[in-house]
Amino acid sequence: RLGAKTAARTLMEAAGVPVVPGAAPEDQSDATRTAAATALGVPLLVKPASGGGGIGMKTVRHLDELATALPQARREAQAAFGNPRLYLERLVDRPRHIEVQIFADATGETVHLFERECSAQRRNQKMVEESPAPAVDAGLRAALAEAALRVAGSVGYVGAGTVEFLLDSDGGFCFLEMNTRLQVEHPVTELVTGLDLVALQIDV
Repeated sequence: RLGAKTAARTLMEAAGVPVVPGAAPEDQSDATRTAAATALGVPLLVKPASGGGGIGMKTVRHLDELATALPQARREAQAAFGNPRLYLERLVDRPRHIEVQIFADATGETVHLFERECSAQRRNQKMVEESPAPAVDAGLRAALAEAALRVAGSVGYVGAGTVEFLLDSDGGFCFLEMNTRLQVEHPVTELVTGLDLVALQIDV
């Protein structure tokens, strides 16, 4: 999984999609991860290579906290996902979580169906979805949509998908991940657009 995360980061950077600075060292020794953390700077996140939902994720605001955060994250990752491997990522403080709904077909046509904001979360799980996103103006919407389409195009994606971004307080954004499926939140986009996303996915 670490190799996949490194490859994905490289691919997004090559496609011109902004990414959160991170490090996924193959050498999982504490010394190597501490050196990577020092190079990245704080605040940062220690994250399991497998899984999600915030399980095993630790916030580090001072480098001396790594000595506690690394073994805790490793134990939790092993217990939850059967994989103790970790990677590091700069922490975007108080971000907004914006996701762009996209569709891509086998002819190379890719479109977006605007964005949803899911910043209202509890324990890293989404609670409220809003569309259009309250913090997104027309210019930012266009930039987010363009980046989402570049993500899909860079991998030759076909189908429905959601490209997720973190939006900082200055209006900058970074790629978070892509969900290669319809998400349970897709009815929010259906209500905004009047389109049946399940039918569209079958058509694609």
